Amino acid sequence: MSNKEKEELLEDDAPQNEANTSENDDKEIQANAEGEMTEEERLAEELAKEKDKFLRLFAEFENYKRRTSKERVEMFKTAGQDVMTSLLPVMDDFDRALKELAKSDDKEMFKGVELINGKLRDVLKSKGLEAIAVKQGDAFDAEVHDAITQVPAPNKKLKGKIVDVVEKGFTLGDRIIRHPKVVVGN
Repeated sequence: MSNKEKEELLEDDAPQNEANTSENDDKEIQANAEGEMTEEERLAEELAKEKDKFLRLFAEFENYKRRTSKERVEMFKTAGQDVMTSLLPVMDDFDRALKELAKSDDKEMFKGVELINGKLRDVLKSKGLEAIAVKQGDAFDAEVHDAITQVPAPNKKLKGKIVDVVEKGFTLGDRIIRHPKVVVGN
């Protein structure tokens, strides 16, 4: 082959080499672009995962705050429940004492004990203690009342109803701390 033929071949080959080089460069750029896109996609995916974890953690913390706040309020409402429960027999004794003192002639002593009883009840009421209103003739409710016995009803109106209240019941806030003990007519 002559030099001239070699030059012609090289010239003919040159555009193909340039085309091959530019194609290779385009492929490299495209491969790099795809690599960057996957890197961007990977980062976006990681960001989405972290956002999701953050939102879940934030929601869990909000639920925790709400739950502990509710528990704290409930605890304050019933914090004195043990003290209140232990004072209920004292209140019952006051009621019995007042009944007996009402029978005596000493009105001044009755008045003094009545004032002390009133103060005690007012203080306990301010702390959330409430008596459950129950009287003869009310309908018996097993959720609220504690039936200690059944007796024959004195009249038809009292059948299945409360005949007598033996012991008063009390609530502290929304919770019943002592059910009223009643006698039911049958």
